[in-house]
Amino acid sequence: MKQTPQIIAVLNQKGGVGKTTSAINIASAFAKSKRRVLVIDSDPQSNATSGLGISLKEVGATLCDVMVSGMDATKAIVHTKIKNLDLLPADPRLASAEIDISGVDRREFILKNATQELDYDIVLIDCPPALSLLTVNALCASSYVLIPVQAEYYALEGLSQLLQVMQQVQAHYNPDLELLGVLMTMYDKRTSLSRQVYEEVGKHFGGKLLDTVIPRNIRLAEAPSYGVPIDEYDRWSRGAKAYKNVARELSKRLQGSI
Repeated sequence: MKQTPQIIAVLNQKGGVGKTTSAINIASAFAKSKRRVLVIDSDPQSNATSGLGISLKEVGATLCDVMVSGMDATKAIVHTKIKNLDLLPADPRLASAEIDISGVDRREFILKNATQELDYDIVLIDCPPALSLLTVNALCASSYVLIPVQAEYYALEGLSQLLQVMQQVQAHYNPDLELLGVLMTMYDKRTSLSRQVYEEVGKHFGGKLLDTVIPRNIRLAEAPSYGVPIDEYDRWSRGAKAYKNVARELSKRLQGSI
């Protein structure tokens, strides 16, 4: 019997907050727990694609072909080196895809319509670092949103705008959309700033803030250049253990749905 996937948009309009790193490493941790997982790379920079070891020279089609040309999504999906983990890759053409679909009827639902027949347990959408039509498509296709937030002084800057976009999508397109969690990234336990930012984000988001924090970790930063998630590159590193714990926390929040 085909499983209806839980679809999670990994989103923050600020760049450099660990969004793609979180998407691919959480996906890998879920896959290691024997769930069938798909990562959809909806960022024209295609970092999730390269981070999972997929070269654009080797792929026949990408998300751009699915959204612009109406290609069946299953024809663009590729297997990664990780068992149970597949990828719908992106390429730079996605940057102009928004112009191509801007005049299409029900343009907000293109990605949702493309993903309805997919047979996975969990789908993670790596969103672009912008509140764009691609992002709205991801929110309309998703059941949940995960927001990575960097442990820095301006962590909360821009989050109110992101939450407003979420509320607009809930009001007009996807009333079932839910904030699954807020994940603190690049956390340095040696600094009072990291602790203060964690407390401040906790005041704003309450129980939505995950207990697990992602530490600043050199092994975590190195893994993408080898085209593998951290649990393949160095499974004993602090980063690998942290993302494994994040997957456990998210599983509890999704329990009964997966």
